Amino acid sequence: MIMTKIIKRGIRCSCGRKVVFFRKYEGSYLCRSCFLESIEKKFKRTVRKYKMIKSGDKIAVALSGGKDSSAVLYLMNKIIKPRKDIELIAIIIDEGSGKARKDSIKLGKRLCKKIGVEYHLFTFKDELGMGMKKKAREIEKEDSKIKEHCTFCGVGRRYILNKKARELGATKLCMGHNLDDEAQAVLLNYIRGDLYRAARMGPVTDWSMRKEKGKRFVPRIKPLREIPERETAIFSILMGFDLCWDKCPYAGGIRFDAKDFVNDLEYKYPGIKFTILETFDKLLPHIRDFSDKREGSIVFCGECGEPGSNKVCKTCELWR
Repeated sequence: MIMTKIIKRGIRCSCGRKVVFFRKYEGSYLCRSCFLESIEKKFKRTVRKYKMIKSGDKIAVALSGGKDSSAVLYLMNKIIKPRKDIELIAIIIDEGSGKARKDSIKLGKRLCKKIGVEYHLFTFKDELGMGMKKKAREIEKEDSKIKEHCTFCGVGRRYILNKKARELGATKLCMGHNLDDEAQAVLLNYIRGDLYRAARMGPVTDWSMRKEKGKRFVPRIKPLREIPERETAIFSILMGFDLCWDKCPYAGGIRFDAKDFVNDLEYKYPGIKFTILETFDKLLPHIRDFSDKREGSIVFCGECGEPGSNKVCKTCELWR
């Protein structure tokens, strides 16, 4: 509807070309070329601002085949490709959640081949003993306190990504988290009163700098964290990426309520997502200080040997 009004009023981009996007929080009208250029600039500025990459790095991108991970892989490759001192790979996880996931994995592989990035595929079945379909049936049968499938899937994905990134020699794990993801996570951690989880957020999460045994955690970087989800979607569409838009059959839980709430606020008060994130970033050093003083030291899981906060890590507790 907004674009129809723009076309009728004959509004043009500042460069004189036809408008394809109206950035409400800025009040700016952008053509295809200027929009794509603005996303690249934001991406590069975030990478520089937080010093996300350095000479000698091996960056592993968590690639799902969706709009965000495809955008972050493409943009990171554009930065790194001309350089000989940084390596880029992709890690793809097959959760075994159905046809939609298999389709997105195929598209992720296709993008890697197209831009010349090496990829590595790992499955829940090989790493955790079963895929999400079987696990979902198991959860329903058992008298489990946790019924949200997203919890099991998220824990498993994070476990495999960290473990495999480390085994592949990656020095950074690049995530496709956008502004919406970060704003929702800030709100959720506040609602749950989970300051320890909040302390693990931020543009760069490097536990090796803060915890004695944290070296087995691969530092995470989030170059898309200052770009709204809608803009990463439009970027991916305008770039012509082949994407799978099917919703995960196991998606659900409180995060989606938080998503609706934040989107409603953004609609009424454009730019509120940036405000949520900027305020959190100012508080983050104090939250980390609180967390480091009160949270237990990192221990190694007695079952799998991976780092965690308890004698049995969350992955082994939920999956094994």
